[in-house]
Amino acid sequence: MKILQINASARTQGANSTRLADAISARLKAAHPQAQLELRDLARQPHPMLDQDALGALFTPAEQRSAEQTARVALDDALIAQVQAADVLVLGVPMYNFGVPVQLKCWLDAIARAGVTFRYTENGPQGLLTGKKVYVALARGGQYRDTPADSQVPYLKTMLGFLGMQDVEFIYAEGLAMGAEGVEQAFAAAEAHIAALIG
Repeated sequence: MKILQINASARTQGANSTRLADAISARLKAAHPQAQLELRDLARQPHPMLDQDALGALFTPAEQRSAEQTARVALDDALIAQVQAADVLVLGVPMYNFGVPVQLKCWLDAIARAGVTFRYTENGPQGLLTGKKVYVALARGGQYRDTPADSQVPYLKTMLGFLGMQDVEFIYAEGLAMGAEGVEQAFAAAEAHIAALIG
């Protein structure tokens, strides 16, 4: 089994979402000792945004691309290959201003490629990244679960599902800015949830 952990926090150290993602990966490794874990930290390895130059490269036929365009597309290719090779994904996702971090948005933009990770058919879009289990570790300062202020879960369900990843579990650590006792309770509840999900 291959596990791919994506840390989406802007912090390289001390991120609550990374702490939670690490706990999920550790539990998976304990349950599957032969599993291989690959880590991509988007703070340490930021991916370029989808800008005009990137779009130009992607929409230029491969044989007509400049060296710069070929190199730009290769960056996205590497992320796509990582996801394609993974059996399990663990995403560490903090909430920034009620949304996902720009680091994660850039990663999602990179792996969403027509004809490769999804395609359009006469019956509508079809995701091609199928057969994968996804755990999303959500860290929030306040309490947003199941409220209209939580834009993250609907977006991630839609985006991951569009790419074919339908088997998604969300693990929450909330109220992390509401005092030390709240932090302890949030992580205890999250760790209990992880234990229940991963035997």
